[in-house]
Amino acid sequence: MSKVYLVGAGPGDPGLITVKGQTVIREADVVIYDYLAAKELLDCARPEAELIYVGKKGGDHTLSQEGINALIVEKARAGLTVTRLKGGDPFVFGRGGEEAEELRAAGIDFEIVPGVTSAVAAPAYAGIPLTHRRHNTSVAFVTGHEDPTKESSTIDWQALATGIGTLVFFMGVKNLPRIVANLLTHGRPADTPVALVRWGTTTRQRTVTGILADIEEKVRAAGLKAPAIIVVGGVVSLRESLGWFEQRPLFGKRILVTRARAQASQLVTDLTGLGAHTVELPTIRIVPPQDEAPLNQAIRELKRFHWIVFTSVNGVKHFFQRLFARGLDTRALGHLQTAAIGPATAACLREFGLATDILPESYRAEAVVAAFKDQEVAGKEILLPRAREARTILPEELTRMGAAVADVAAYRTVPVPGQEDRLKQLLDTRALDMVTFTSSSTVRNFVALLPEGEPAKHLEGIRIASIGPITTETARESGLSVDLTADTYTIPGLCRAIVDHYTI
Repeated sequence: MSKVYLVGAGPGDPGLITVKGQTVIREADVVIYDYLAAKELLDCARPEAELIYVGKKGGDHTLSQEGINALIVEKARAGLTVTRLKGGDPFVFGRGGEEAEELRAAGIDFEIVPGVTSAVAAPAYAGIPLTHRRHNTSVAFVTGHEDPTKESSTIDWQALATGIGTLVFFMGVKNLPRIVANLLTHGRPADTPVALVRWGTTTRQRTVTGILADIEEKVRAAGLKAPAIIVVGGVVSLRESLGWFEQRPLFGKRILVTRARAQASQLVTDLTGLGAHTVELPTIRIVPPQDEAPLNQAIRELKRFHWIVFTSVNGVKHFFQRLFARGLDTRALGHLQTAAIGPATAACLREFGLATDILPESYRAEAVVAAFKDQEVAGKEILLPRAREARTILPEELTRMGAAVADVAAYRTVPVPGQEDRLKQLLDTRALDMVTFTSSSTVRNFVALLPEGEPAKHLEGIRIASIGPITTETARESGLSVDLTADTYTIPGLCRAIVDHYTI
């Protein structure tokens, strides 16, 4: 049976969605979403779900509210499960009540899934508690933009100005002069603290503070525009000591992630947690090799090998995919000794039930060669499932030590098409502070996307961060100037290097 869920998406930080909200996004046949709903939440939807944008931005409406109501009813009458995803909370200035009335009138079953309202979350992320025993005993949520069809205002300015401790205005940036004038006229002191929080809870958050007497001038000077929450009251003064979100080490830095989308989550999560605004522009995709016969043959002949060496997480995952596809499991590797480059590769190997016998001190092929010097490898057969494009030093050195190396392609990296225009726009608008590279292939494919001319000139003023010396060498050979290279060649190591670059 069809059903409609009116869901509060929260204020912008996708991590603030409720568990139930996330669940009904996953279950939906159709997701109808707003301008202020975090786009990351759409990744929770099923691949076959229909996603329909009905956002309203600064007077530019894709659909009128009546049109949105009709669309929801139409999809539900078609027998579909509909999730209506609204920014903040649907029943706090979200017009969710109007949509629920339409559904009730149409005889359609619905549920309300509350969300974290921006009235609470944006001030909290700005370090402003809405209540505090030393400052107030009451809070009011007020629209800063009343229904234009109403004959007169229904806001009791006298009561707000003198009877409520903390005021929170929604959608009030354009009407800030009127709000200030009404509060002052009806008795609010001119030295009352005020804050405007734009894009609250997101990495684009920006806060402007002042008092009623000067907040208009400060907002004009800052060029602050909608969407923003306005907070009026003594609690605003606590921001100076309680501010936390905007004090994070990478806050406001715009950092480009070029890693494959399937692998980018840890880097994006870590950078975002440090305050950065991450922009994903994957330059590579990880795909199976064009010819899987060599890997299949190596799996058939596993008993002849003495060692198996994994150089990346991708190598581990793609090897086991082929192993399982042939009806085998980890027991087929019971006679093998293993080596892994890097803790992430070793951790991935443990997920499949295998420990590594060799974990080099540093995370590059040369360190594996050094580690094998303590092993008797002469006359041994070593399986090396890795990227088709990988460096040749590892098999060459192991062969020189007397081993017989089967270097087989477990996967390959290919460029992501159609990214040139987006990259050009990012560069033309100077929308980036830093570009990150996590492998040589991300470097080469990124440079191939650049417009003609010297690569370094296109990136003037933009920092370049590399995960390790091999990637750095590739970048420099490609004409780029690298500003920092991680000492530890891992995602956490890269993030630490970026923080050090901006804070030391």
